[in-house]
Amino acid sequence: MTSYKKSPEELYEELQSSPGGLTSEEAKKRLEEHGFNEIAEKDRRTLLSLFLETFKDPMVIVLLIVAIIQMLIGEELESLIIFTVLILNSVLSVVQTRKAEDSLDSLRKLASPDATLIRDGQTRIVESREIAVGDIVSLEAGNSIPADGRLIESESLQVQEGALTGESVASDKSSAILKEDTPLADRFNMVYSGTLVTYGRGKFLTTATGEETEMGKVARLIQSASTKQTPLQKKLEDFSKKLGWAILLLSIIIFSIQAGRIFLGNTDDMTVPLINAFMFAVAVAVAAIPEALQSIVTIVLSVGTNKMARQNAIIRQLPAVETLGSTSVICTDKTGTLTQNKMTVVDSYIPNGESNLFSGDPLKWTQSETILMQIATLTNDSSLTDTGNASGDPTEVALINYSNKQNLPYEEVRARFPRLAELPFDSSRKRMSTVHAIEGETRMLVKGGPDVIISLCSKVKMNGETVDLTPKLKEDIINQNETFSNQAMRVLAFAYKPVSDKVVSIEDERDLIFIGLLAMIDPPRQEVYHAVEDATRAGIKTIMITGDHKTTARAIARDLNICGPNDLALTGQELDDLSDQELMDNLEKITVYARVTPENKIRIVDAWQKKNKITAMTGDGVNDAPALKQADIGIAMGSGTDVAKDASAMILTDDNFVSIVRAVSVGRTVYSNIKKAIAYLFSGNLGAVIAILFALIMNWVSPFTALQLLFINLVNDSIPAIALGLEPEEPDVMSRAPRDSNESIFSGQTLQTVLFRGSLIGVAVILSQFIGLLNYTSEISVAMAFTTLILSRTLQVFPARSLTQTSTGAGFLKNKFVILAFIICSALYGLTLLPGVRGIFSIPDTFGLIHWSIAAALAFSTTVIMELRKKLFPLPIK
Repeated sequence: MTSYKKSPEELYEELQSSPGGLTSEEAKKRLEEHGFNEIAEKDRRTLLSLFLETFKDPMVIVLLIVAIIQMLIGEELESLIIFTVLILNSVLSVVQTRKAEDSLDSLRKLASPDATLIRDGQTRIVESREIAVGDIVSLEAGNSIPADGRLIESESLQVQEGALTGESVASDKSSAILKEDTPLADRFNMVYSGTLVTYGRGKFLTTATGEETEMGKVARLIQSASTKQTPLQKKLEDFSKKLGWAILLLSIIIFSIQAGRIFLGNTDDMTVPLINAFMFAVAVAVAAIPEALQSIVTIVLSVGTNKMARQNAIIRQLPAVETLGSTSVICTDKTGTLTQNKMTVVDSYIPNGESNLFSGDPLKWTQSETILMQIATLTNDSSLTDTGNASGDPTEVALINYSNKQNLPYEEVRARFPRLAELPFDSSRKRMSTVHAIEGETRMLVKGGPDVIISLCSKVKMNGETVDLTPKLKEDIINQNETFSNQAMRVLAFAYKPVSDKVVSIEDERDLIFIGLLAMIDPPRQEVYHAVEDATRAGIKTIMITGDHKTTARAIARDLNICGPNDLALTGQELDDLSDQELMDNLEKITVYARVTPENKIRIVDAWQKKNKITAMTGDGVNDAPALKQADIGIAMGSGTDVAKDASAMILTDDNFVSIVRAVSVGRTVYSNIKKAIAYLFSGNLGAVIAILFALIMNWVSPFTALQLLFINLVNDSIPAIALGLEPEEPDVMSRAPRDSNESIFSGQTLQTVLFRGSLIGVAVILSQFIGLLNYTSEISVAMAFTTLILSRTLQVFPARSLTQTSTGAGFLKNKFVILAFIICSALYGLTLLPGVRGIFSIPDTFGLIHWSIAAALAFSTTVIMELRKKLFPLPIK
C-alpha cells in the first residue's frame, strides 16, 4: 500500500519513526546505508572522446587516409587543407554537443539548501542533503520542500506543484487519508521534493529522499530518455556511410587498373607512374566527397536559427531547425501555451434566472450585483501593482481584474470597507470569510466552493429581497453550477450574513444568504485558433497533454478544434490501464491527455515515434523534462523551469503555440533549402567524377589535380551552396503534408535532377579536355577541364534555386545572395589565373583567352540546357 493510503501511525511503525522524529544516531545510520538526499551525477563523456567520435564517419576516414598518404609522398599543401577542414568540423561538433544536456544540474539546484526538522525530539535546522527517510520536516510559506513525505499536520497549507504536475494553481493540502488509487496531482496528503509552499504551514513524515523522490524519478527518466537523431542527420549519416565505402572501393579499383597498366607496360622505374596512379585515385575520392557539406548544413541551420529567434523561438540544438520542418505531431501543454495562463471571469449568475448580468456601470447594478462584487473584492488577498503585475492566488487575481474591468476599482472598495476580522481560507473548509462594516451593519462575507457555500445557506437574495432558499431555488443554483463546470469553468460561490460582533468564528459560517456565482476560466489565446488551423492544413496533428482535469482540458481542446466529436480524452490513470497494443490501436483517436505523470508523457511520445511520426513535445515543468528529451524535438517555455529548458532543443520566449507553427514553417523552408544545396553540391561532384572516369577509360591524363578539386569543393562550391540556403519561403510551404521520416534526401525528383545536371557538367568537361588534348597540350587540357568544371558549377547556382522554376520564374533578384555568390566565386576563380598563383593550380602560362573562351562557352551551355529543360520537360511537383 502506498504512503498516501496510510495513516501517520501506520507510517511511523513502517518507517520506524515517531512524532519526535529520528534520533541523530539513527539518521546517520540511514544516510550511510541509503545515501544522502541528493541526485547522483551521471558521468559525462570527455572532450577528447567527443572529438574522436567525429572521425567515425566513413567519408572522414577516406579523407584521413588520403591526407596521410599525400603527406607521406610530399603533397603537404593538399594534406594540410584536408586536415584543417576535418579539425574545424570536429571542433564545431564538440562545441554543439557540449551545449546540450544540463538537466541534472538544474534539478540539483531545485533542492532547498537547508530544512527545519524534528530530530531527537527537538527542532533543528540541517542541510537538506542530510534528511533521511523517517525524519519529520516542518513547513511554512516560502519553503522549498526538500523531500517527499506524508503530511501529518496541515494548517491552511497550499503547495505550488506546477513544476512536477503541470498544475498552474497551488494545491490545497490536508493530512486526511486517501482510500482510493489517486494520481500524483490529486494526492492532497503528500508533498514532493522541489515544490514550493505558498501558504499556511504543516509537517510531513519523510517517505522518500534523493533518487527515490518523484523528482529523482524524473532525473532517472531524463538519463534513460534517448537522444534522437533528426531525420536529416539519419539520412546524411546513412548516405555518408554508403558513399564513403563506395568511394573507397572505387578509388581502390581505379588505382588497381592504373597499377595493372603500369606493370603490364614493363616500365623500369615504376615509382613515378605508381604515384601518378595513386593521385588519379585520390582525385576521384576528393571529387566525389562533398567536403564542405557538413559545414554548409550547419551554416544553413544557423541562418534558420536566427530567423526563428526573431519569431520568439530560440534554438538550443541546431538540428532542431530541420526537425521542425518534418514534424507531424505536436504534443502541447495547455496552460500558457494554448491558453493565456491568466484566470479570467467569463460568466456570472444571480438567482433571478439571469446570468452574465454585469453592465460595466456600477451605478446601474442591482443590489445583488453590488453585494456580489463587494464580496469578490473584499474576501480576497490578491493585489495588482502599478505596472499591472499580480500578486496572490490566480483565482483571486481574476476577481479583482474583473472588478476593475467592470469599472469598480478594487482598491476603492477595500478603502471604503476595511477588513475588521477574517477567517482565512482553509483547505478543509474550502472557504474564506471576512468581516466589514457595510451600509450601517456589520457583515460577514463568505467566498468558497459552490458545494460548500450552498450547503451553508438558508436564504437567498432575489430581486433585492432576502427569501428562503427553497429546494427548487437550491436545485436551480446547483444546475447552474453544473452548467458552468461542464464548460470547464472554475466556479466560486458568494454569500453573506449580518453579524452582531466583528469577532466571528467558524460556527458563524452558517445560515448564510446566497448571492451568486462567478465562473472563470483560463481562456485560449485568440491567435491559437488560427495556428491550430494552419497546423491541421499542414498535416500536423495537435495533441493536448496537461496536468489539468479532463473536463477542463477536453472543453478547451474542443473549443480550439483539437478534439473532434469522435476523439477520446484520457486521464493518466486511464492511460495506465491500457496495454501497449490498446494504446497503439487508439492512438490516432486520443487527442487529450489529462492528469498525466512524467512516465505517461514519455509513453505517449514513444507511441507516436513507433508509428514513425516526428514528434514535438512542449513543456515547462520538471515533470516535462524526460518527455522533452525523448521527443524528436523538445520545446520548452521561456517562463518554465531550467530543467525543462536544459532538456529541450528549442525555447519559446513568448510561451505561445503560434510560435511553434511559425517555427515549423521556417523548418520546412530550411530543409527545402538544404536539399537544394545538397543537389547543387552532388551535381558538381558527379560531373567531376564522370570526367575523371572517362579520362581513365580513355587513358587520358587526369583532368584535375587534387588541389583543384579541393579548391572547388571547399571554397568555390561553399558560397553558392550557402546562398541557396538563404532562399525565401515558398508560398505553399504550409500546405504540404509533413515529409516521411524515412524519405531519402534525394527524394522528390532530387536524384533525377542531380543525375541530369551532373551528367551535363561531366559531358561539358570531357569535351573541354578533349578539345585541349586534340588541339593543344595535356597541360592546357587540364587547365581547360578545370575552367569548365569550376564555371559550370558556379553558374549552376541559378538553375539550382528551384527544381521546377527557372531562375527568372523564381524571381531573379529575389535572392540577392545568389548573385553575390556568383560574383565572389568568379573573382575567386580569377585569382587562380594570376601570375605566381597559376603554378599552384597547375595552370600553364600558355593558357590564354582562346582556351578560356572555349571552356567558358561549354560551361555556359550547361546552364542554358538546365533552364531549358524546366521549360520543355518540366518535372512533376512532389
